[in-house]
Amino acid sequence: MSQHTARPAGVTIVAVIAWISGAIDIVVGTILFFQASAIAIAPQWGGAGTVYTSAIVSIVLGLITVIVAGGLLRGNTAARLIITVVQVLSIISSLFVAVANMGNPVGEWLSILVSFIALMFLWSKRASAFFNS
Repeated sequence: MSQHTARPAGVTIVAVIAWISGAIDIVVGTILFFQASAIAIAPQWGGAGTVYTSAIVSIVLGLITVIVAGGLLRGNTAARLIITVVQVLSIISSLFVAVANMGNPVGEWLSILVSFIALMFLWSKRASAFFNS
């Protein structure tokens, strides 16, 4: 019989941050969806169709993130891998935006830092023991 390891605080922190991030994506996607036809927004995004698509993608990714965050709290290895992939993609995306927007990339560097810290928490020795128990 395998021994159950207590959940490290770092895993809890990452799960809470992921849940908040997912909830924000859902809220922003919902607001964007209802604002898609507004004349002031649609031209900036390339038309209402692009806004609707972005809104739906944001809502779906937010829902997936919220569900997966719960899996982290239970020690689900698949949830750990999904959040890892999401964080790596976030780092790549933020690096791209930071380099493309050299004028004011402070938010992107902060995003990279948060994603990096999340990865460190998820793949620490204590977290690995928790996910392997």
